[in-house]
Amino acid sequence: MLHRKIYQLCCDAREVCVFLRDQQRWIERARIIDIEGDLVTLRYETDEEDEVCSWEEMVRLESIGAVTQKLASVPRGNVEPLTTEDCPDAERIRNRYTDLNPE
Repeated sequence: MLHRKIYQLCCDAREVCVFLRDQQRWIERARIIDIEGDLVTLRYETDEEDEVCSWEEMVRLESIGAVTQKLASVPRGNVEPLTTEDCPDAERIRNRYTDLNPE
C-alpha cells in the first residue's frame, strides 16, 4: 500500500516530507523523483549557513516510516481570504463581524 501511495505522489510531483526510520530523521520539502524496484529517489534542498544545497538521495522503500504532505496553508493575521462569487451560499465564508452585528 505504501508503494502505491509513493508512486501516486511521484506521478503528482507533490512536495512531501519523508521520515526515514533507519536514520531517525525527516527530509522536508522533498519531491519523489523516481521509484525503481524498492529504491525511491528523493530530491530536496537545504539551507546551510549562507548557501542553498540541492540533494538527490536514494532510499529503500522499507526505510520510509512516514510520508506527509501539506494540504493547504492560510496566512496569519487580519487578512481577508479570497473567495469566488460563484460559490454556493452554504459554502461561503461569512464575515464574523457582519454576522454578529446585522444592520
